[in-house]
Amino acid sequence: MPQGAPKMVLVVDDDPDFLDFVTIVLESGGYIVRTATHADAGLERMQAECPDLVIVDVMMSYELDGWAVSRQMSGDPQLRQVPVLMVSAIVDASDASALPRNGRVRVDAFMSKPLDPSTLLRRVAELTGAES
Repeated sequence: MPQGAPKMVLVVDDDPDFLDFVTIVLESGGYIVRTATHADAGLERMQAECPDLVIVDVMMSYELDGWAVSRQMSGDPQLRQVPVLMVSAIVDASDASALPRNGRVRVDAFMSKPLDPSTLLRRVAELTGAES
């Protein structure tokens, strides 16, 4: 459970079952969870209330994907310091080293779906600076 004020996590994914799963896991760990079903809505929500962490799917069935979200966050002074946890059902963890790591596309961590709840909580705690 996070120490101090609860950390807010924004989850951006077009799969409602995944959003429900992550919300249940993170809320059980004491996090405040916000969700968005597509990248545009996620970016709007980030502007409205800056999260402590963004979890975003690599591939979504909309024009903007996780890479585009990360690029736009990197270009925004308010959002460029927000950690990004990229998730995907297509890429496995062994491919994480191939993820772009430059100023235009920021990925602080990668996890492959399906996510293990305890690993997710541990990773979120690391990325938000919360004590687990």
